[in-house]
Amino acid sequence: MDEVFDQSKRFFDLPVEEKMKLLRNEKNRGYTPLFDQSLDPVNQINGDYKEGFYIGIEVPEDDSDAEKPFYSPNLWPSVDILPGWRESMEKYHREALEVARAVSRLIALALDLNSDFFDQYKMLGKPTAAIKLLHYQDRTSEPAKGIFGAGAHSDFGLITLLATDDNYGLQICRDKDAKPRIWEYVPPLKGAFIVNLGDMLERWSNCIFRSTLHQVLGNGQERYSIAFFVEPNHDCIIECLPTCQSEENPPKFFPIKSQDYLLRRYKDTRVNLNLYK
Repeated sequence: MDEVFDQSKRFFDLPVEEKMKLLRNEKNRGYTPLFDQSLDPVNQINGDYKEGFYIGIEVPEDDSDAEKPFYSPNLWPSVDILPGWRESMEKYHREALEVARAVSRLIALALDLNSDFFDQYKMLGKPTAAIKLLHYQDRTSEPAKGIFGAGAHSDFGLITLLATDDNYGLQICRDKDAKPRIWEYVPPLKGAFIVNLGDMLERWSNCIFRSTLHQVLGNGQERYSIAFFVEPNHDCIIECLPTCQSEENPPKFFPIKSQDYLLRRYKDTRVNLNLYK
């Protein structure tokens, strides 16, 4: 994990002109500049004070799966500039996905399902799992003025494995329906994953598991983290599980295809790529 943090910092230390050569594409691969995302647009004035870099499952251009919204070749920095960078990221992706599969088995058992319910081909056989390297600016957040490292949001998929550096910044709200919301810091723990529950798990479980509402407040120090978003196959249908509904507790959400939900959420929270042209 230390190696990936080191490689992440090496990338974000590059000149902006060099990073912009790898600007994210429509398949959600590559560099996301400052303010590319606004996760809580109602309460933010500029967007998130962070930059990032997406790395998904490598799918060759001539593969039929490359026609899907979130499958394509990745964008990679030049080997001359960042030797070993790609190899570090691909290894991390493989190993994080195995951790995610193990966590999914625990979740399945908690929902009275077979342990491999999520870890089967139609669910996580061809997932849209992605790394997002994150670098938060050394600016102090001012929530009252709409300035956040990352605005309040929940992640979109099944779960997110989040690794952080030693700096505080991540906050969670245990009861996202509370008014006012009560925020508490999550202490950084070196070498460990913070597991955020995603929107799709909330929909599958009919709110037995609620997606984790979280935000990031800057404290004047640079901060790095590595998110691993675990999302199912493009065509996986997200609908209330049989063990999570009854006559007294009917489904709270309509069924939706995974790719459709992701496309909608990204559209709602990110800058249109045309603005970079």
